[in-house]
Amino acid sequence: MPEYDNRNTGVLFKNDKEGNDKRPDYTGKFTDADNKEWRLAAWVKQGQKGKFLSLKVSEDQSADRKRDDTPAGGGSVDLDEVPF
Repeated sequence: MPEYDNRNTGVLFKNDKEGNDKRPDYTGKFTDADNKEWRLAAWVKQGQKGKFLSLKVSEDQSADRKRDDTPAGGGSVDLDEVPF
C-alpha cells in the first residue's frame, strides 16, 4: 500500500485562549509541497456578510527549537559558564 502523502494539508484545533482575547481561536499546522511545516492561527471575526476566519501563517519554530536544544557535540551545559 502506498504511503500517505500529507503535503499541502493542514489541521486546525480549537485553542484555549486562557483569558487572553488576542490569542487565536484556532491553531494548528500545515505541511507544504516541500514537506516544510508551518504554524497556522485563525481568529473568528464578524464582518458585514457574517462570520469569517482571519488566518495567519508563520514558520514553525518548534522543529528548529528541538534541534537547537541539544548542545553542540550532544554534551551537557555547565550553567556556571553561561554569560548571563
